[in-house]
Amino acid sequence: MPPRPRAALAKAALLAAALLSATGCAAADALQQGSAAAPATGAPVLTFAAAERRPAPDLAGEDLDGTPQSLVALRGHVVVLNIWGSWCGPCRAEADGLQRVHAETEAQGVRFLGIDTRDPQPGPARTFVRDHGLTYPSLYDPKGALVRTLPPQTVNVQALPATLVIDRAGRIAAAVTAPVTPGQLRAVLDPITAEAATP
Repeated sequence: MPPRPRAALAKAALLAAALLSATGCAAADALQQGSAAAPATGAPVLTFAAAERRPAPDLAGEDLDGTPQSLVALRGHVVVLNIWGSWCGPCRAEADGLQRVHAETEAQGVRFLGIDTRDPQPGPARTFVRDHGLTYPSLYDPKGALVRTLPPQTVNVQALPATLVIDRAGRIAAAVTAPVTPGQLRAVLDPITAEAATP
């Protein structure tokens, strides 16, 4: 005898909950705001059509050397915003690849900005930057205040690293909610870089 509709719905709800838990991202919000696209890149990705993109917050502060940095100063460029911490193993695993993509795309007008979060002291973060040869700045965010201003469907503050791609108009165009390889990042970044300067 086939299962009653209520039992079938309960099974479907349990399966959906398990899938959401496995991906670690807010897929329900993604369905409203954009599309979850994992197969092309291998990492959990949210992409947003131009009409659905929200402005990124005006992130500003000092980098690990005390130099003022801001996201608004990079307006007009495509920006890769990477959230990391020196204490985070997956962040260490992806750092060399991020530097590689930075070097490959800088001439195309792409800019990289990091946010070093939840490092109580900047010393370990400076060591991280030196060990991985990172040549782009990172805002120092020891208490996670900057990260908390980002839309929650794009960054899970309990699970780093995370990478956002900001379009030339300062809007969030994509979010990768897991460690990213150079190939995965280019698959997300290149179409956004190819967009016209004025959407």
